[in-house]
Amino acid sequence: MPSSKPSNIQLPAHGASAPHADGNKTPKTPQDEAIAFFSGKSDGQPVQVWELALEDDGGPGEGKDYIRLPPPVRPYVLRFSIRPGTNVTRNGVLKSDFPMDGGAFERGEFKERRLPTDLTKPIQIDLPISAPGAFCYYIEYDGATPSSARITGRRGYFNVDPIISLPQRAPFFPSDAKPPKNPLNDSAAGAILPKSTNVTLDGLAIISVLAKWMGKTPEWEKHFAEASRRGYNMLHWAPLQQRGSSGSPYSIKDQLSYDQAILQNPEAKDGGLAEIEQVIKLAKEKYGLGGITDVVLNHMAFDSPWLVEHPEAGYSPHNTPHLAPAVELEDAFLKLTNELSSRGLPTTLRSEEDLQSLIAPMRSVIDEKKLWEYYVFDVQASVSAVGDSLLNSNPAPKKWESQPIGNKSAAQLAEVIKHTSGVIRNYQAYSGRFCSSVQPEIAAGFVQAAYPDETPENQAKKWGDVLDVLNVDLYAECNDDIQAAIDGVIGRLRFTRLEDGGPKLGEINNERALIERYFTRLPKNQTTSKQPESALAIANNGWMWGADPLKNFAEYPSKAYMRRQVIVWDDCVKLRYGQSRDDSPWLWDHMIKYTEILAGTFDGFRLDNCHSTPLHLGVAVIDAGRRVNPNLYIMAELFTGSQEMDLKFVRELGINSLVREAYNGHDVKSFADLLWRFGLGKPVGSMDAACLSSPDELAPPFGKGAPRPCIVTPLEGSKPHAVFYDLTHDNQSPLDKRTAEDALSTGALVTFCAAALGSNKGFDDLYPKLLDLVTDNRLYEVSDENENGIGKVKRVLNHLHTEMLEGGFTEGHVHEEGQYIMVHRVHPVTHKGYMLIAHTAFKGFHGRGWIKPIKLSRTTIDYLFGASITTDFGAWKDDRKTHKGIPSTLTEVPEPAIRHGKDGDGDYSEIIVPDHFEPGSIMVFATSMDEISPDLDALIKRGAADAFASLDLVDLNVVLHRADGEEKDATGGDGVYAIPNYGALKYCGLEGWMHPLREIMKTNDLGHPLCAHLRDGTWAMDYVLNRLEKQTGDLPRLSRPAKWFSERFKLIKTTCPSFMRPKYFALVIYEAYKAARRAVVEQCSEFISSGHSFTHDLALCSVQMYGLVKSASISPSKPVPSLAAGLPHFAAGWARCWGRDVFISLRGLFLTTGNFPAAREHIHAFGTTLKHGLIPNLLDSTRNPRYNCRDGPWWFCQNIQDYTKMCPNGDAILSDKIKRRFPADDTWVAWDHPRAFEYESTIAELVQEILQRHAEGIQFREYNAGPNLDMDMSDEGFNQKIWVDWETGIIFGGNRYNCGTWMDKMGSSDKAGNKGLPATPRDGAPVEITGLLKSTLTWVDKLSKEGKFPFKGVNATIKGEKRLVTYKEWADLIQASFEKCYFVPSDPAEDSKYDINPAMVNRRGIYKDVYGTPKDREWSDYQLRCNFTLPMIVAPELFTPEKALGALQIADANLRGPLGFKTLDPADSQYRGDYDNSNDGHDQAIAKGWNYHQGPEWVFPMGWFLMAYLKFDRIAGEGKQDPSRTLHYISNILQKHAAHITHDPWRGLPELTNSNGSYCYDSCNTQAWSASTILDVLEEMHKIGKK
Repeated sequence: MPSSKPSNIQLPAHGASAPHADGNKTPKTPQDEAIAFFSGKSDGQPVQVWELALEDDGGPGEGKDYIRLPPPVRPYVLRFSIRPGTNVTRNGVLKSDFPMDGGAFERGEFKERRLPTDLTKPIQIDLPISAPGAFCYYIEYDGATPSSARITGRRGYFNVDPIISLPQRAPFFPSDAKPPKNPLNDSAAGAILPKSTNVTLDGLAIISVLAKWMGKTPEWEKHFAEASRRGYNMLHWAPLQQRGSSGSPYSIKDQLSYDQAILQNPEAKDGGLAEIEQVIKLAKEKYGLGGITDVVLNHMAFDSPWLVEHPEAGYSPHNTPHLAPAVELEDAFLKLTNELSSRGLPTTLRSEEDLQSLIAPMRSVIDEKKLWEYYVFDVQASVSAVGDSLLNSNPAPKKWESQPIGNKSAAQLAEVIKHTSGVIRNYQAYSGRFCSSVQPEIAAGFVQAAYPDETPENQAKKWGDVLDVLNVDLYAECNDDIQAAIDGVIGRLRFTRLEDGGPKLGEINNERALIERYFTRLPKNQTTSKQPESALAIANNGWMWGADPLKNFAEYPSKAYMRRQVIVWDDCVKLRYGQSRDDSPWLWDHMIKYTEILAGTFDGFRLDNCHSTPLHLGVAVIDAGRRVNPNLYIMAELFTGSQEMDLKFVRELGINSLVREAYNGHDVKSFADLLWRFGLGKPVGSMDAACLSSPDELAPPFGKGAPRPCIVTPLEGSKPHAVFYDLTHDNQSPLDKRTAEDALSTGALVTFCAAALGSNKGFDDLYPKLLDLVTDNRLYEVSDENENGIGKVKRVLNHLHTEMLEGGFTEGHVHEEGQYIMVHRVHPVTHKGYMLIAHTAFKGFHGRGWIKPIKLSRTTIDYLFGASITTDFGAWKDDRKTHKGIPSTLTEVPEPAIRHGKDGDGDYSEIIVPDHFEPGSIMVFATSMDEISPDLDALIKRGAADAFASLDLVDLNVVLHRADGEEKDATGGDGVYAIPNYGALKYCGLEGWMHPLREIMKTNDLGHPLCAHLRDGTWAMDYVLNRLEKQTGDLPRLSRPAKWFSERFKLIKTTCPSFMRPKYFALVIYEAYKAARRAVVEQCSEFISSGHSFTHDLALCSVQMYGLVKSASISPSKPVPSLAAGLPHFAAGWARCWGRDVFISLRGLFLTTGNFPAAREHIHAFGTTLKHGLIPNLLDSTRNPRYNCRDGPWWFCQNIQDYTKMCPNGDAILSDKIKRRFPADDTWVAWDHPRAFEYESTIAELVQEILQRHAEGIQFREYNAGPNLDMDMSDEGFNQKIWVDWETGIIFGGNRYNCGTWMDKMGSSDKAGNKGLPATPRDGAPVEITGLLKSTLTWVDKLSKEGKFPFKGVNATIKGEKRLVTYKEWADLIQASFEKCYFVPSDPAEDSKYDINPAMVNRRGIYKDVYGTPKDREWSDYQLRCNFTLPMIVAPELFTPEKALGALQIADANLRGPLGFKTLDPADSQYRGDYDNSNDGHDQAIAKGWNYHQGPEWVFPMGWFLMAYLKFDRIAGEGKQDPSRTLHYISNILQKHAAHITHDPWRGLPELTNSNGSYCYDSCNTQAWSASTILDVLEEMHKIGKK
């Protein structure tokens, strides 16, 4: 075994577990070896981890339900990963028939692994793999409610390739030496060496042979020598078992013994098992040839003695009754065959007229059989029996109790009979004459109900009329079936007797009858006498055009045998397995034993006629074989006509390779397409492995041993592996399909495929015709070392194929031009390659043809060899004893001209195809991208972490993000990059590039416009680098990543061919992106750093929104980074930084992530501008702030409170002193006026000022009121008034013409009449302001009592008396009045306890959106909106838990959308769910987007809702008993957000969506507060999880 074998496990050595003649089974389990390996001491080498990301329902994603894994020469890990918080984490288990805990593999015996329950961590289940097999898995988990049934997820499959061990060979093209000068004449290369190596499936070179053409076993060694010399490493044997009398190897007479004709000792008691084992062993050990054998499961020879003993193994009228008329039909045709002469009919067909003369006699003999009786009702007998029932109650009529049937015609009654279940027995069963019937008592009751006024005699007659109607269609069906049969027979006679392309069988006689026999008639003897006669006619096998492979054409209801639709093999009986062993126990046991014997001798199986093999049988047989030989290789030829069906067979049977054939290409283009589809491997310059694989640490899978280093590579699903044949042994020759010369070009092209390759000796030796493997008994001609046909070239190419594919040349390029195909195979690390130029030889083409010089940039090209071939079919003579190939001459092609030059892409080499290069010619070259370092991948990755580690979050905003407006602000003009034929990126930074690159890297989509653009030039690299260099003046730390980029881009520009640029650009960008992302996470809180990818994505949103934008600095005098409300609409200038948005967003984006300095800066900046007791809605760098938001100061206070609680030593902020932008008397002065910033306050004093000013009442008119401030607002809207109702403690404010909360849409349409009118003024006491006020009062009261806040309360005038109101007094007022003022009871009987107007109530059990709206709009108080959830978070003590949960459940059912929360109840008459700001119509409700907050689904309130639900469901709901149910419910909701942010090019959560989550064009694509509130939820879940 090779040195890669770990020392502490025993890898399977072929033959070690193989049985001899007895077929004993040796168990082999994947897990036992894995347990030993992973529980032992690490060898220091990284373990490969293949990671399969499952969908949220636990099933495989699209295209991932089949995964093919490499042979486990060294154990590796298959990792299933699922996003955290999905439904499957509800008591989920992974179930797989993979033997996770050791022991023997048993299909269908599912073991379990419990899924982790931590909703805040990624779910990973690791399965160590150490041996091959085919396995199934699925996930099972709890339903949505405690009473729900367990849910079983969708199934997936993973197949592990076998470890194929073969003797090593001396290489033709050593990797550590220069290519040989004359490989076609190198006799030393390819020699078998005295040590073994493991060969992957792609490294196989298979040649198909027929043993009967090789002579007896002692003569086989010369054939082995020839095959080995020609570079093959695997022999595919047509069946070697005892053949039936037809002589076909596929018509097996005895599965348990070998063909006596090939055995040296045909009388051996073991049936030749030992002799064949020995010769197969010789082929492997001396000649390096493994062995694959056909396994024939679907049929056996018609003359097999086994069938005489076990006729139940076939399909007969006895066990498959509907075949009875087909047997009788065949009898009629056979009868006519014997009567042709006596009827004066031609026995030899010479014309179409002769053929047509047979039709009438065919009808005559068929009519004699009265086959219609198998179809129709026996009317006369049935009428008589019904009459007896009606007249004599024999038996008594059964009352008809189905549908009323009076007054219906006979035709209508026939339809009732036909479609009423249980009435007709054996309808269309064809199982006997007149088998279709109705019991007389049922029929009698039926006609009594149908004809109640008729006499019994007439009723019986009427019954006959009904049957006559039913029989009309049945007679027609019979006639149609017979006509189809006659047409089929005539068609086959035309082909087999008349047509030039047919076999022209000659005289019609008993041996070659009118028909091919569909049924074998078993002899009548002592053995068969025990069987009924109907069991002795058994169906022969065959195939059907376009048939569904999963439907057995011998079983009911198929009428293929009756209609003569089967293209039959009349020497083979179709085997009947049934649905399980119980249906045919002898046959199952017999074929399993046959399989086990073969598995002990051979390395692999080819499943013959696999598409017709019942899946359950195939599974049983393959499993039996793999119990004997765990490394059994399975290949199959499928004719399903469907890729989906191919995949079903592959994944469920555990097939390793599907046969594909080059000669299915009907022209050059389709041939090149086959090469691309089945042989490309990965395209040259592929990105997935280099970019997406990442180093990590693997925890011990079994809890023992130390962690190991590992490389994690994501899996994207697999296609069935191909064994790509130039020509299979049962298809027409190159001379028939193209030209004889084409064998050389096609054979060469197949060897350059990343697939197992297949061929047959007749192809290599240029046999002119397809050999008849049934009747032809001549022997192969064995060549000497000069080789026949194309053997000399195949010798080199086959060895090169294996050396390339085993050497890691996994990337390929296929180019088709004219009649030429070029294939270039390249090693992805060394960048060395081999290139083949083949001139195909389709019919009708001569001469060199036209082809451009083949140009490779920055690549050296060395000529290895070339060959042309000429053939002389005229000189070919058939030989009675030996198969002879067409005489041919193989000529070496001299080295062509290779020109060198230089262009804009650097140095290049180009091959000039010689003037004399006839069809069929080939040339092979070695290539090398010498300028690219083999370590380039490592060089690019090196130093990324260091280059980005020193950047702060503002630097990282530049590196990762920057929307167009932000970049233009920073650079004075440069914006996002635009890719030709693709469009502009969303960001200037790495995240912009990552959106197209993610899909490109995953799928290796080198045809993407970005890849084309990179091949065309280096502009993208220049952009990435230049934008950083330009900004190092403002952000000097950017110089380090700029230098890192510069070095790598220089390497790429100076060493890489243009076609390699996409790969290395992607590698640079992705490595930088990972490093920058890691730098963000490492600067974040423990909640973020320990979180999952969704948490990280949201944390990146905080970097996305926080950057240095000079026009939006939060200082008027210097650039200070600011928080954007959203992108791209709020990127720069006065519109970037909004007070309300900042302080709704600050907790999630800054505090949960740990960016406390940024939070502090924003608190200071807005605190500086405090005026009128308010913070500005628009900051405008404090230059021209606008004061029109009533909720802003309360968000400000809430964030200061949050800061004190979340930041280490957070209370210290209360003592921070800040300069005040405006004088204490609120006079407006310019920012650079002497009175600006002339006095200072502490943060604590600002909080007190807000409370005090509100307690006193606030009333002012906005500065600069009028169109210059707001062109849409009416004059009254600029008047601001806020006051406290000291009866309730609740703050009121606003008027009809302004909108002081976040629902702030001002009408702007004159046409529709909403200009100057807010859609949602919410004047009165908005519920969220009341909650925020209560939260602030409770907080400062506690601080005051602790001596941390220098005030006790506020001075207020109450009922004319000015006095101190303590914070607690004020808070208690609100506590006492809140639910009385805001709750709408579910029961109207409780209305008197609350301050409500029943006439306005349209939904109960909710909390009002506003309290105290003026009477003319009082209805707006009672609208169901999303705002009541915010007080539940900040002041939960205000709510009765049961009432709160009830309201949340109503909101959940009516307001929750996929991503956001509806801003208005859909049942409300004002609901308009789709926002279009450009609407310029006449409908006031939606014109100019007036419905902004009247239904569209905003995302940030979803966070409020989830936080509230998280709290109250655990107090009063399902979560009270089982908190995990609450967490699962919330996690499930968040899956859509996680999916959105993963796939959206903006990598954020939108501001809003339209109805039901549909896209809103006018929404910000990523919004600060949307990400913020979801981060709040995740942080709370993180805290709960830690507890």
